Amino acid sequence: MIQAFGLTSNSRKDLPPAVDDVSFEARAGRVTALLGTSGAGKTTALRLMLELQQGRGLTYFKGRPLHRIAHPSREVGVLMGEVPGHPARTVRGHLRMLCAAAGVPVRRADEVLEVVGLVSLRDERLGTLSRGMDRRLGLACALLPDPHTLVLDAPADGLSARESHWLHGMLRAHAAQGGTVLFTTAEPKEAARAADHVITLEQGRLVADQAAAEFARTRLRPRVAVRTPHAARLAALLGKEARTAHRSVEVVREGGNRLSVYGSTCADVGETAFRHGVLVHQLADEVGDMGPGAGPFPGENTEAAQDARAGATGAEPVELVGKEAVGEAGVAVRGGQAHDTPASPSGSCAHDERVMPADRTVPGDQAAHGSPDARSGPAVGSGDTALGPATASGAPTPLPPLPPPITVRSAPGPLRPLRYELRRAAGIGTGFLTAAAVLVTSALTAVLLARVGHTPQARLLAAWPRELPLPPAALGAGLLGALAFGDEFRHPALAADRGTVPRRLGLLTAKLVVATATALVLAFLTVGCDAEVLYLVYGRELTEVPADWFSLSASWFGLVVACAWSGVLAAGVFRSTTAGLAAVVAVPVLVVPLVQRALEGASVRAAAGLPARLREVFLLQWPFGGERYLVGAVRVIAQPVGGALALSLTALLCAYLLTTLRSRVR
Repeated sequence: MIQAFGLTSNSRKDLPPAVDDVSFEARAGRVTALLGTSGAGKTTALRLMLELQQGRGLTYFKGRPLHRIAHPSREVGVLMGEVPGHPARTVRGHLRMLCAAAGVPVRRADEVLEVVGLVSLRDERLGTLSRGMDRRLGLACALLPDPHTLVLDAPADGLSARESHWLHGMLRAHAAQGGTVLFTTAEPKEAARAADHVITLEQGRLVADQAAAEFARTRLRPRVAVRTPHAARLAALLGKEARTAHRSVEVVREGGNRLSVYGSTCADVGETAFRHGVLVHQLADEVGDMGPGAGPFPGENTEAAQDARAGATGAEPVELVGKEAVGEAGVAVRGGQAHDTPASPSGSCAHDERVMPADRTVPGDQAAHGSPDARSGPAVGSGDTALGPATASGAPTPLPPLPPPITVRSAPGPLRPLRYELRRAAGIGTGFLTAAAVLVTSALTAVLLARVGHTPQARLLAAWPRELPLPPAALGAGLLGALAFGDEFRHPALAADRGTVPRRLGLLTAKLVVATATALVLAFLTVGCDAEVLYLVYGRELTEVPADWFSLSASWFGLVVACAWSGVLAAGVFRSTTAGLAAVVAVPVLVVPLVQRALEGASVRAAAGLPARLREVFLLQWPFGGERYLVGAVRVIAQPVGGALALSLTALLCAYLLTTLRSRVR
């Protein structure tokens, strides 16, 4: 169950808030629609519920707010806008990455792909998917961690009628098995057809909270459903009387012996049929005109399903289930003039004078409830629900069963976010292309520096001209580090265990570990490639190992790793990849001059005797020349660049921790 209390967004300047004191409930086992026109505040309300936007109010998911749930992604499946992911990532790779983020088995990706019908497209890139396939993938992402609650923002927006039927059939199957479904829509007919409960927003305020039947009665267009073996004759008579009385009456021939009459009443239609001796089998008031091709209400059953089966066998040329309803062209009378219109399905087949939608539990839902294992049993709707796309022969395709339930166990320590980070970094070619560009640029720069001359060998092997603040390898490592938070900030739904930007130290640790490994490999390959190219072009003279290779190597690896860490932390603090890379460049440009001034004087000289003084303090003997390594580390930190990087990393880490504590307090 979802319980929202007093949702209110922060107003901007003198404008009223987009959402003002909205409270409602979405119960388990039911599909709830949040209805409103563009700008009514539907998306803002969802963002407030998911804590993606600042505002006031509380939202409880099964009695707990989202920030109090240990693993929100396993409780609430979210789809906001486009599918969150890099356009170059494959469909299967994207789902496998989310499996690692949610801590679910990798095989879950293949299970949900089969359910949503994307098995044949699992190797396609996200950027190449059509709108309908994108919505299917979005539903797969929401179902991946087996959540109890689904929160979807305009899931059927831009879809065809057939794709919308499939999507709403899946949502109803999820609700039929005890789940909670909340989706937004701007179409009243879609809300009445696909939901059990409709919540209406206008200009950010709640104006109606109704059951779907009551909503259809009060908000949608009423009609009179007529079934007669003389449908053509009765339609002509109704049109003639409408022209005579100068009334606006519309008669739609829906194929076979069925008519829908708009602008009239059961009494008027019955009197006309009685006066002219027309036999009538059904005469009932109905509500909720879905329009041509929309299909019946989810709660409409009995004879509608029989008509669909009869149509499949050839008794009537109309199909109501599993595809756009196509019938014979009918005659419509508008203001007394007859013209042809496409057929639209009736909805109810009751025989009393006033027909109300029946129980909304469909036979497929009953089967799901009655099976011993509802989650693994077939979740197939019948004539009462919109089913999957039709086959080439026109027969409806039943919905596949929902993915089976899973038992999620948290991986100990940072292993789960580490798997997520590895799949995130290796799933696209950005990192590999960046590394290749760094190696090529470093090799060319080293050759040019050797040709010009007057460059120390250490800078020559690192391809670091004096005119540049950082070598290509350090810039590349900083860029890869800044990209570490890119997906999460562009697409908040990707954040592991949070609907907002991740502030978990486990995820930060995983990103720092992966950034460290990437930076070390990049630094080693850069020096190796530069040395090999210099040897091939100029011979062995420029590739000799320096005498102080240890301190130089420590400084080199420390520089590249620190740049990568700066990119990771700055991107996490400022929520921007550009800001992360700018922080990397700002260290040698702005921070190094300040550190140089601070380190001038006796502080550098005092570091030289640090090993001896430490030995005197701790009364320890350094085996295997341990003081040599300690002196090298101290020299690295005592250098202006090393001190500047240490200072910058400390400041960025403190800022990240501060924002972490601040977000948790909120």
